[in-house]
Amino acid sequence: MREVVIGLEIHVALNTRSKMFCRCLNDSDSDEPNKNICPICTGQPGALPVANKAAIEKTIKTGMALNCFIPEHSRFDRKNYFYPDLPKGYQISQQDHPLCSAGYIDLDGKRIRINRIHLEEDAGKLIHQEEGNYSLVDFNRSGTALMEIVTEPDIRSPLEARKFVEELREILRYLKVSNVDMEKGEMRIDANISISSALGKMDGGRVEIKNLNSFRSIEKALHFEVDRQSKILNQGEIISQQTRGWDDNKEETIFQRSKEGSADYRYFPDPDLSPIDLTDSLFINVDEIRSSIPELPKEKRERFGFEYGLSEKEIDFLVKEVVLGDYYEKTISELFNWFKEEKIKKSIEDEDKRKLSRLAANWLLTDLRALLKNDGDYQIPITPENFAELILMISEEKVSTSIAKTVLKEMFATGGDPSDIIEDKGLTTIEDDIEVEAIVDLVLSDNPKAIEDYKKGKEASIKFLIGQTMAKAGGRVDPKIAERIIKKKISY
Repeated sequence: MREVVIGLEIHVALNTRSKMFCRCLNDSDSDEPNKNICPICTGQPGALPVANKAAIEKTIKTGMALNCFIPEHSRFDRKNYFYPDLPKGYQISQQDHPLCSAGYIDLDGKRIRINRIHLEEDAGKLIHQEEGNYSLVDFNRSGTALMEIVTEPDIRSPLEARKFVEELREILRYLKVSNVDMEKGEMRIDANISISSALGKMDGGRVEIKNLNSFRSIEKALHFEVDRQSKILNQGEIISQQTRGWDDNKEETIFQRSKEGSADYRYFPDPDLSPIDLTDSLFINVDEIRSSIPELPKEKRERFGFEYGLSEKEIDFLVKEVVLGDYYEKTISELFNWFKEEKIKKSIEDEDKRKLSRLAANWLLTDLRALLKNDGDYQIPITPENFAELILMISEEKVSTSIAKTVLKEMFATGGDPSDIIEDKGLTTIEDDIEVEAIVDLVLSDNPKAIEDYKKGKEASIKFLIGQTMAKAGGRVDPKIAERIIKKKISY
């Protein structure tokens, strides 16, 4: 039985203001080609680089969050190779002394080790012309700060590779070191895959799949490569070490070139950049970086389950959608403050907290989310305090569900206070039994068959009559009061 062995190299564009070794604006998405360039990032003779301190700090912060060892000293190296969008003929990277090493991520009970995290500069961008036999080069991306996270070959399936990248992307978003927009190429994955026997013997060379930029493409490309390599090995042939690309349209990997080894790059220390001394707190304060690490997704999942009693699906969504997760916690804080400030004359027990927490999550992830644009860029015009007030009204049955939905839509449109909206729109709940009885009398006179069906034992009929009462009252009647009065009337 053959074993799949996968290691990942994940390139992350850091969201620094300027590029890695010069002061040019870090904006590779500029509509104007070659706008954000200078002699340094275009490799002009005599131009000297200066390392971006913010990029070094963000890389160290990432390493700490991923349980890495942070050394006392680091340095930059030159990685020599020719490519049309690499203006110097070499890339400034790190080989022997990276900023971070020996880390890990625990995923579904399994530890996936991280070999290293190093910092380098990105290359430019080739723009191939549909007509003609030439390409254009845009150097806006050249020299931008790129963090590379290299795993050990601990991954054993395409699905596991996808889950690892999903978890890593969440962590990077929480750290705010990158926007990690995969569609814009801010997170690109090179996947190394080989197939061994059950005894661990390598049956062929390692194949690298370059520049995967979506979770779907990671999983599909690796599945394709498992099938391709298995067929070759089953025919008694050998897998050659090579680099392949992924064709999203054909859903297959394409041969690009024979794989280089590290010796081909002729690494040596960059003579233009000083070694990095991480013991010098005046340059890089490692303790300050460590203290700036926020609560990470794994810890947040555990806390949301323990504190709020939410379902796995609810927790997963609130953890992934950081903006909604933060909004939810602010809402919960406001809810509990209502009790602390004695706006309600009773103490709040743990079970009360959980009920309120679940109710708030339900309304946030259904009704409020339905009003938001589903593009991840959540702009919520309702303050957490006002949303909490509405949730409290619902929990105490001061408003019916239908009225609450109407009020929520008005709050979303105007940003208004729920109490003011209820008063202005005349949506106050009818609490007087005499008024409710008058509405019920009209409903019963219009629906004699439903009364007869209920007396024959059809419980669904009572729900129908309650619904009719709610509709006639514009949702302003508590359904429990309506049910009590309907049953009382019918039993006469």
